Amino acid sequence: MKIDDEIKGRFRNEYHRGIINLTYTVNQLNYEFLQHLKKHNLSEPQYNVLRVLRGFRSDGPVSISFIKERMLDRNSDVSRIVDRLVNQGYVNRKENSTDRRIKDVEISEKGISLIAEMIDCEYKSDNLLQNLTNDEVVELNRILDKIRG
Repeated sequence: MKIDDEIKGRFRNEYHRGIINLTYTVNQLNYEFLQHLKKHNLSEPQYNVLRVLRGFRSDGPVSISFIKERMLDRNSDVSRIVDRLVNQGYVNRKENSTDRRIKDVEISEKGISLIAEMIDCEYKSDNLLQNLTNDEVVELNRILDKIRG
């Protein structure tokens, strides 16, 4: 459905329509994904931290700053998110042996199990773009990369 029909709005020009369309679409996709996360009692930033830790598990424990560099939302308070995940038993945190100011963080077995259970979330997030062909998704990624410069 066209954005004009979806929100019944008027736009100054095509650039304005594009920004509104992008914002509306991102919000819609986020809503769908958040519904999947709610089933597992996780926020999007918590899920993102677990994904980062799972992806770099073979590298051993990582620092808070390492996680922050890989977050989708760079404004996230990673320390607080990690605290919550520690309290839930999904990650382990300990003092770095060479620098006491740094905390080493790694995903726990309970966290690995949770992520394994949530594989359906990852597959369902892939399906959020199911209306596009593979070539269209490649083009979408190219355009989004171009927007970010």
